[in-house]
Amino acid sequence: MNKLKYIEIDEDSRVPKYRQIVDSIIHNIAIGNLSMDEKIPSINMFSEEFYLSRDTVEKAYNILKERKIISSIRGKGYYITRTKLIAKKNVLFVVNKMSSYKMRIYNSFIDTIGTNSHTDIQIYHCDESLFLNILEKNKSAYDYYVIMTHFKTNDLKHISFTDEVVSAIKKIPKEKLVIIDNVKLDIGGGIIEIFQDFENDIYNALKQGIEKISTYKKIVLFYPEKSVHPYPRRILHGFKKFCVEFSLDFEVLDEVYEDMVIKNGDLFIAIEEADLVNLMKQIRENEFVLGEDVGVISYNETPLKELLGITVISTDFKLMGETAAAMILNNEKGRVKIPFRFIDRNSI
Repeated sequence: MNKLKYIEIDEDSRVPKYRQIVDSIIHNIAIGNLSMDEKIPSINMFSEEFYLSRDTVEKAYNILKERKIISSIRGKGYYITRTKLIAKKNVLFVVNKMSSYKMRIYNSFIDTIGTNSHTDIQIYHCDESLFLNILEKNKSAYDYYVIMTHFKTNDLKHISFTDEVVSAIKKIPKEKLVIIDNVKLDIGGGIIEIFQDFENDIYNALKQGIEKISTYKKIVLFYPEKSVHPYPRRILHGFKKFCVEFSLDFEVLDEVYEDMVIKNGDLFIAIEEADLVNLMKQIRENEFVLGEDVGVISYNETPLKELLGITVISTDFKLMGETAAAMILNNEKGRVKIPFRFIDRNSI
């Protein structure tokens, strides 16, 4: 098959042969030598032409199939299925949930890394088994793995990692690994780590707003003890630390209950979006004046909260994605702490 003339295998290169096959096919698609629906050599033909083991060629083809670059049709052979390819950086973005702020990280990452890359996103819903399956299925298939680590226990509480998770992540070459958002697991140096510090972040952010916060009689934090997408308990620890240090009366509730008792002088901090919506509804129904009778602070910034004038405490999700992409582009390694801010608006 004449398409073999485009493939280059360097016997003296230290790059594994299967990797050279993958890179060569991607390169030839990118420059137009191979096009959509075009048939490529069989595994046997490829191995005979280049004096390679069948296992080597099969490994390369499996990686290309995982990336959906080629597909196999029983009895007919292998065909190109994607022509819009970039020959340089292929990224797998593994995120624990599909929320507006997680998507801000992803979108800013995509915008920054530019057109000379291809990024696939996988959602594992804080499920350890699904996460491990994603990594196993896509091992060796990407140039970079951008990973957020938030998991749930059997009783729906948050955990940053398990031994199995750490073991799976350590199988990824360090030069390909980007840990983002939560870096509590100890992988060691030589990787990219972009993070927020949940306990100290909420403590320091609330401290920034102490002048207004201290005017309220009681602070109520809605922290879901159990959730399909649970939050780190370090948030709760940082909140309690702040309240104790400044001698503030506080209470922690699992959720915003229907017909909840709301008193003049209450300040509420809502973590989940659903709790914020329910809380705002009850405040309006009880005809409290927001920012005067009662106060509301929301956790994690979104464009809608900015539009509605809701005070937030939040990391900079846009900067988080931008920083991860920039470090990949510049081939940098290291730990970067993303700023966490108190953004004062009309709700307190």
